[in-house]
Amino acid sequence: MKKESRTFEARPAERIGTVEEYYFSRKLKEVAAMNAAGLDVINLGVGSPDLPPSGAAINTFIKEVQRPDVHGYQPYVGIPALREAFAEWYKRWFGVALDPAKEIQPLIGSKEGILHISMAFLNEGDGVLVPNPGYPTYTSVSRLVGADIVQYMLDETRGWTPDFEAIEAALEARAAKGLKPVKLMWANYPNMPTGADASDELFHALVDFGRRHNIIICNDNPYSFILNPRPRSILAVEGAKDCCIELNSMSKAHNMPGWRMAMLASNAQFVEWILRVKSNVDSGQFRPMQTAVVEALKAGQEWYDAMNEVYRRRRDVAGKIMNALGCTFAPQQVGMFLWGRISDFRFRNLDLEFQNLDFRFQKGVTQEALSPGQSLSEVLADKVLHDAKVFITPGCIFGSTGDSYIRLSLCCKEDVLEKALERIKKNIF
Repeated sequence: MKKESRTFEARPAERIGTVEEYYFSRKLKEVAAMNAAGLDVINLGVGSPDLPPSGAAINTFIKEVQRPDVHGYQPYVGIPALREAFAEWYKRWFGVALDPAKEIQPLIGSKEGILHISMAFLNEGDGVLVPNPGYPTYTSVSRLVGADIVQYMLDETRGWTPDFEAIEAALEARAAKGLKPVKLMWANYPNMPTGADASDELFHALVDFGRRHNIIICNDNPYSFILNPRPRSILAVEGAKDCCIELNSMSKAHNMPGWRMAMLASNAQFVEWILRVKSNVDSGQFRPMQTAVVEALKAGQEWYDAMNEVYRRRRDVAGKIMNALGCTFAPQQVGMFLWGRISDFRFRNLDLEFQNLDFRFQKGVTQEALSPGQSLSEVLADKVLHDAKVFITPGCIFGSTGDSYIRLSLCCKEDVLEKALERIKKNIF
């Protein structure tokens, strides 16, 4: 019997159409191609710490990995010593008491946690509050789970903090339309990309807002110890555990981004629901890495002081780069980035592929003034990449309110930052 020949055609799930490839995944391919062509691009885009973890953590890993009995599957909830170490760390630095057996869940990175939390709490059509500007993963993961994204705008004039009156008005408008209520709100303080620090007042306001509106507040908190004199946790607010989840990570302050070691903390019920998702997705973390993190979390003030001295010197050079690009920035920023507003005077001097455009920054730049799909920050970032061979991050990837900003990573040695500064001075203006 002759079989009919058909052309095989596979189609992805509809959710694939709701997201694009992550910006840094896509852009770093371009940077890699430029480097392969011998162009020696300096990467000031990605926040991947270039400093090593503590010697105690490294030595512990080397010792543990040689044991014959540590290479099997590990508990989905992490080894007890790791949960206890996270609990002790939170008590020591944030003044927060956590039950290590029930209120802490180790994660394979915070990005994984964002997905698990979203899957545990959000049904299709549920509202989720996402900051603009904000970490792009909050938006992409919300789309992947079919949630309805409700952006809340962060503005420099408000110190990059939420306008709760505007958010409540949006909730009322949503209810009037008969839409499903907002169930979850993403917050990120100390803030990325803006470098705005947390405050006791802000955390109290977030907890109050969540409790009044029956909204789970998720604070993503990996930057507390970087260029920040006072680490804070939203869980230190009275009653916060009832409605809050906090993510934390070993990637930033402990220089372990490739290790993929993080955690979340909340009440026992929230943690149990999230574990139902997580335990069906992965099979735990490599035990020697968990044991090494236990040692890393024992670091004293001297560890953070030494790390911050390095970042402080780097930020001084990054500030010079911002000045060279005609950007203004708030000197009190915390975290491992520098966030700067593009100057209209300097930008008008750029030799762009489109001419005679009148950029009025005080009135805002309309998308129509740019070529299709471009934002002001993306044009400047591409100019710096192709002319100076320096990769910087355009603020537009964090949301529309970032269109007039750029971000510089401090995860680069001082001499390389100085080299980037000279390239920009020589090739841009």
